[in-house]
Amino acid sequence: MESNKNSSLVSIVIPTFNHAHFIENAILSILKQTYTNWEAIIVDNYSGDNTDDVVHNFTDSRITFLKFHNNDVIASSRNTGIRLAKGDYIAFLDSDDWWLPKKLEESVCKLDSGADIVYHDLYLVKSRFKRWYPKRLKTFQLHTPVFNDLLERGNVIANSSVVIRKSLLEKVGGLTEDKNMVAGEDYDCWLRVARHTERFVRLDETLGYYWAGGGNITSTELTKKLLFEFSERYLSNYCDRNPAWYHYEMGKVQYRLSCYKEATPHLKNAFVSYTSLIKKIKIIFILFSIYYRLIVKAE
Repeated sequence: MESNKNSSLVSIVIPTFNHAHFIENAILSILKQTYTNWEAIIVDNYSGDNTDDVVHNFTDSRITFLKFHNNDVIASSRNTGIRLAKGDYIAFLDSDDWWLPKKLEESVCKLDSGADIVYHDLYLVKSRFKRWYPKRLKTFQLHTPVFNDLLERGNVIANSSVVIRKSLLEKVGGLTEDKNMVAGEDYDCWLRVARHTERFVRLDETLGYYWAGGGNITSTELTKKLLFEFSERYLSNYCDRNPAWYHYEMGKVQYRLSCYKEATPHLKNAFVSYTSLIKKIKIIFILFSIYYRLIVKAE
């Protein structure tokens, strides 16, 4: 598929900080896209490494590089990129992730056909030296009403897989910059978008790679704080009960914090609610680990 002057412009927003060792791969994956009518907006939070040198090695006029202090709120960098974007469509790409060549072509095809937001699975990468990736960061096709399905399933949309209409992001006010929502601002955004459209489309192909080898901003304490915030904002207002994903994640968080008595009821609730055998096995493993630790502690 060759892009032409009449095809839709895609604005790719890439926030980055001290990812010089990753961002080259992200940019190369954009340059290899079969869909060529794009602009890439790299928003750098004043990195202390050689990110500038890496980016400036690319002379493509479609790449814009700017410095921006985001005050430890990555959503601020993304919103800055969105405001500068000239395209009708916004694609999100984290600087440690990268795409397969047909990612934009397949996404734009669906958007031009009426979708409002498109996403897909990503291969999970834990080593930069592997060439085969058997595991995926799985996404799911959401069903109407999408808002309710998102609350029930949790965040089943991978950020670096998303291409969305810019008009929709403007309608919901972009991503929240509330510090209590750091690491969950994407899920919050999809929920707010779901109040305006049901046209969420999942592509069947796996069209990119997600770095899971460490260095992500999420910590156990941050996850716990975020789960409480989501419960206050959404679950207590829209759900009769907390969904399985919430109990599972909160159970794991409390377990990692050695709060075993607090973890146990959440994990039991998740076990009853989940139908996935794999999830049930994982929960049983954690519960046995808890009981063992409690017995050892009691002795």
